[in-house]
Amino acid sequence: MKLPPYNIFPTIISEKISLRQIQSSDINDIIEISFYDAVQATTAQEAIEMQDKINKNYLEGDSIHWGIVENATNKIVGTCGYYRGFDKGAGELGCVLLPQYQGQGFMTLSMSLAIDFGINNIGLNRIYAITSENNDKARKLLDRLNFIKTADLEDQELEYELKHDSLTGSVLEQA
Repeated sequence: MKLPPYNIFPTIISEKISLRQIQSSDINDIIEISFYDAVQATTAQEAIEMQDKINKNYLEGDSIHWGIVENATNKIVGTCGYYRGFDKGAGELGCVLLPQYQGQGFMTLSMSLAIDFGINNIGLNRIYAITSENNDKARKLLDRLNFIKTADLEDQELEYELKHDSLTGSVLEQA
């Protein structure tokens, strides 16, 4: 496995979007989608503090967190990445998107790029995601990305795992 941190923070570029490191100049654009340990930021200062923790986790090799940039506008429209460590070759994939960009394919493409990176660059052999039982959009996204529900967790949360056959081929072909 090739765990973070990397000599150069990985930027992943596609025709429509790029996944890149979040800069301090991006904070005001992502306050409403800044989360850490399921707590949402309500101010720029809280978002800065959360991003500092996320950056620390990255430097400790426990996560990688990208801003999702719409290439046409160079604006961050969401975030995605692997969180809560890479125990035993596993990575928990998470994401959030600004509401005005939902339903336009941004997250399907972003997650596909992140999955491909997790398999081909980090070397993950298990990719999973946890979402709320009532988050229909996230559940549909995970279904589109070939995840299957594997567990009912506490607090009405569900665990999904990427199907094993998807870990051997390119997920980008399916997106």
